[in-house]
Amino acid sequence: MRSIWNGAISFGLVSIPIKLVNATENHSIHFRQVHLADGGRIRYRKVCELDEEEVSGGEIGKAYEDADGTMIPITDEDLAQLPLPTAKTIEIVAFVPSDQIDPLQMDAAYYLSANGVPAAKPYTLLREALKRSNKVAVAKYALRGRERLGMLRVVDDVIAMHGLLWPDEIRAPEGVAPEGDVTVRDAELDLADALMDTLGEVDMDSLHDDYREAVEELIAAKASGETVRPAESGEAGGGKVIDLIAALENSVQAAKKSRGEENARAEDGGDDEMADVHPIKKTSGKPSTQSRKGSTAAAKKSTPKSTGGKKSTSTAKKATGSRSTAKKTATQTAAKKQTSSSGGSGTKKTASSRKRTSA
Repeated sequence: MRSIWNGAISFGLVSIPIKLVNATENHSIHFRQVHLADGGRIRYRKVCELDEEEVSGGEIGKAYEDADGTMIPITDEDLAQLPLPTAKTIEIVAFVPSDQIDPLQMDAAYYLSANGVPAAKPYTLLREALKRSNKVAVAKYALRGRERLGMLRVVDDVIAMHGLLWPDEIRAPEGVAPEGDVTVRDAELDLADALMDTLGEVDMDSLHDDYREAVEELIAAKASGETVRPAESGEAGGGKVIDLIAALENSVQAAKKSRGEENARAEDGGDDEMADVHPIKKTSGKPSTQSRKGSTAAAKKSTPKSTGGKKSTSTAKKATGSRSTAKKTATQTAAKKQTSSSGGSGTKKTASSRKRTSA
């Protein structure tokens, strides 16, 4: 990263050569002004209001405008003669707890890089001292022609500096708070706490600029000649709150639903499609006629076939037999069933005698 300022940190009698590097960058999309009639770009030119002639940068100086409109010229030589001890030095003036710094004072952020090998040891010493003390350093420095206030803290293994506004640059919040006495009930506070708990925490790295992405898509679409469709407009917000309790309850339910859907997607592996699950229909204890037929057919199909020669031959004969054979077999089977059901003890005796004869 390119440095924007070279100097040193003054830490008592210790001087640490450093480079100042921007810690942030602006991703905003910038537009040019154009002439609607022909699309020509509109440019600004510096013109003297007295002779109405355009002037170059070398012909432009500084001046302070007095209350009556009088211009008081101020040259760079005038400014260079002013005593400015922090012109090339970040002078640490105190170490304080970080909660003593008002976030309203926070301005631009920078990284401080050790400038050269000799600066590594004192740089590391200051960094570790800040870590162990759990404090931040308040310092003065000069940048872009003025003295500024800064706060030094440790970010990972780097010393970062936040530019601070001077205390007298913070405006008092007069006339900003709601007028009149407003009473908040405990039930409303409980619902507000529930909403805060439901929303929970967020990974700051996951936040991004949705509007900027939409503008980039719009530019890409128009550049490729595609037709840009207007976005669907959601419900307009910012109206009057009729029922605060109802609004809070609805907010809690919406937050729970949103968090629940996010957690479900995370557990299911992101955007993978879910399989359809069909419930099994319950049946009565007594199987129906179709169920019995299906079971019988399944049992016949599952019966293993024998590989013997005789069984194969008989199977072939059965398959090619005539209808009379099938009828005869059915008649014999019915007769046997009738005999077994009515024969009683006689059937048993016949079976017993057959056993003795075969023996």
